[in-house]
Amino acid sequence: MVKCSKALFLYFLLTGLVLSTQAQDSTYKLSLEISENGRLLQRSERTFPDSLAIYDHAKRLIDSLQWQGYLNVEDSLVFLTERKAHLLLETGPEFYWLYLEKGNLEPWMLGSAAFSRIHFQERPFRFGEVRQLIEEVLETGQNEGYPFIAVNLDSLTVSEKQVGARINVNKGPWIAFDTLQISGSSRTQPLYLARKLKLLPGAPFSQKKLDQAVSRLGNIPYIRLDGSPELSFQNEEATVYLPVTDRKINTLDGIIGLLPNEVEANKWLVTGQFDVQLYNVSGKGRDYLLNWQRLSQYSQNLTIEAREPFVLGSQLDLGLAFSFLKEDTTFLNREFNVTIGMQLSPKIDLSFFGKRQAGDLLDVSRYEEANELPDIADFRYNNYGTTLRFNDVDDVLMPKNGWRGSFMAGIGNKKLVENTGLPQALYAEVKRNTIQYYLQGNVERYLLWRRKLSTKLAMNGGEMYNSNLFLNDLFRLGGLQSIRGFNENYFFASRYLYFTVEPRYYISDESYFLLFSDLGMLENRVTGRPTEWPLAFGGGLSLETNGGIFTFVYALGQASDQPIGFSYSRIHFGFTGRF
Repeated sequence: MVKCSKALFLYFLLTGLVLSTQAQDSTYKLSLEISENGRLLQRSERTFPDSLAIYDHAKRLIDSLQWQGYLNVEDSLVFLTERKAHLLLETGPEFYWLYLEKGNLEPWMLGSAAFSRIHFQERPFRFGEVRQLIEEVLETGQNEGYPFIAVNLDSLTVSEKQVGARINVNKGPWIAFDTLQISGSSRTQPLYLARKLKLLPGAPFSQKKLDQAVSRLGNIPYIRLDGSPELSFQNEEATVYLPVTDRKINTLDGIIGLLPNEVEANKWLVTGQFDVQLYNVSGKGRDYLLNWQRLSQYSQNLTIEAREPFVLGSQLDLGLAFSFLKEDTTFLNREFNVTIGMQLSPKIDLSFFGKRQAGDLLDVSRYEEANELPDIADFRYNNYGTTLRFNDVDDVLMPKNGWRGSFMAGIGNKKLVENTGLPQALYAEVKRNTIQYYLQGNVERYLLWRRKLSTKLAMNGGEMYNSNLFLNDLFRLGGLQSIRGFNENYFFASRYLYFTVEPRYYISDESYFLLFSDLGMLENRVTGRPTEWPLAFGGGLSLETNGGIFTFVYALGQASDQPIGFSYSRIHFGFTGRF
């Protein structure tokens, strides 16, 4: 009786056939009796919407018992009346393994699974264990160049309550990837795309890599998959056809202004902004970026970036970047960055970087009578770190659903450089060489409520620590890309955390209206000011046109030195041309 109870417990556990009671108007009733060797084990009644559901339920009961090793199940289904039936199931004996021979199974076919003849001997027959083993062999073979591999049980022996069998494998022909073919209109080079998707010519065919290739395509911003990939086998080679087209992602826009120079007579001041972003140059995945901005006499910034994928035929990407920031007459910052990265999985990238940062105090005349080192100083900072990025959104350019984010950590030695324009006594008790670290991260969650309504939730944070922090060291926040409602780079922070809630209503695939609120917490260890709690809210739109994307955001912001009010509101707008 104990053995039967165990069998029935496993049967109900694995089948999940505990069905909810149907509505009271259901008139098809089934009385069920389960017995073993004539002994009644269970009696129950269930209701069903129709007779077809009764037949289906009976079949699933039988299949489940056989799956648990009761191979000789006898059933009797009788309709006593038009809407009342009786089902009798005789389980029969539980079968055990006599043996399961390895057959022609090769060690490499098992992958992470393990096989032992003893593991199956004199144990209850569970076909689920055999199926798991077979599926492991099939999966391993399909990912090692044998897409037509077949596995079955051979020499099957059934005697009394025991089952014996041997595993038989037919590997089929060994298949390698052929050159990737682009069936769409994209100008991307097939060899670059094959490296990006890890479908290199000559490599063993892998169904897993083929499935992952579609995920990787979703994280490449400059191409779009227009249809389903196709696969062709010929001459022991597999050719993958990808219907991909190029997306308009390259940008070129700017404005140049000439104004009378109010500082130097009879001269002109060049102001303006210029942006260039070029992706997938020559169809080989090369990216270049240049941004220059000068809106006043003394302040301007410049950023130049370049990325070369698969350097020297490896799986590594090389990135170079240089940035320059002149903050009116206060300080000048420069940064040179070298990055080496690789794609760990279709959704995760890992990179390592080395940075050389330099900051210089410009106007020293205001500190000639200073009694202590000012908040801005000259320094040189060499640091190294890593960046981890993940991307699991439905569209890398215009996400409506999914997750994405990044985490960066860096540490290095900072050297304080003595400025000859300041009194030497100010440096007497200050450490010249110190260790400085910083952490930055962000997480974005996109929720698609309806076809035209989604919400962006975001959290951004960072921390920087050193015993000799200066203003020209700190994170810069504020503006369209962080806390809206304030000027660009309005805040200095050694630690920050801010949240964004942004509902969006889409009027087309890449055009939407938005509302937003940004709430932040900022700390500045240099000035020692109380913790800042900036708040911003507003609305706007992002409009797709034939030539690019027009963005308009109206924002109100509140901080300790900026009260909330329409006179302090900010309008962030711009047009990004795409080609």
